[in-house]
Amino acid sequence: MHLLSERTMLTGLKELGLVSGDVEEMVNGRVGFIFQACGLGHLIGLDVHDVGGYVEGVTPPRDTRPGLNNLRTARVLAENMVITIEPGVYFRDFLLNGELPKEQLDIDLKYLNIDKIREYQSEIQGCRIEDCVAITKDGCELLSSNVPRTTAEVESCMRGEDWTAVAASTK
Repeated sequence: MHLLSERTMLTGLKELGLVSGDVEEMVNGRVGFIFQACGLGHLIGLDVHDVGGYVEGVTPPRDTRPGLNNLRTARVLAENMVITIEPGVYFRDFLLNGELPKEQLDIDLKYLNIDKIREYQSEIQGCRIEDCVAITKDGCELLSSNVPRTTAEVESCMRGEDWTAVAASTK
């Protein structure tokens, strides 16, 4: 699921002109790590970042590739588990400048349109909207439904306005 989120993110960044080239090459070359280093989500239980994301004999071993080596879980989701879904896009200078940890120096920055990225970075450093879902027998239940979702709602909230009025006007 993390790789799917990276593919989706890189496709959107490509449409905006922030990256160029083959999206699948970028995913395989770990370019997505530069923008989404935090991982897609984590289990929630007794603690905010609950344990049990990797269980010997139950989950596959940790992937050692950049960005995948820090994922908090590789569990097959089962009924009654609660997990976050929190893809994010971040414009972090040290990664954009190629200042990667030794084991990650092989990420090719040729895909990045640094000038276009800097235009966006002058306005925002990144964005992440986190959802919490409970896994059900037939899918999942969104537990964080009473939060701004659309661009207009988020922007209204960031201005300190009543974003629920925006939400109500679009229904």
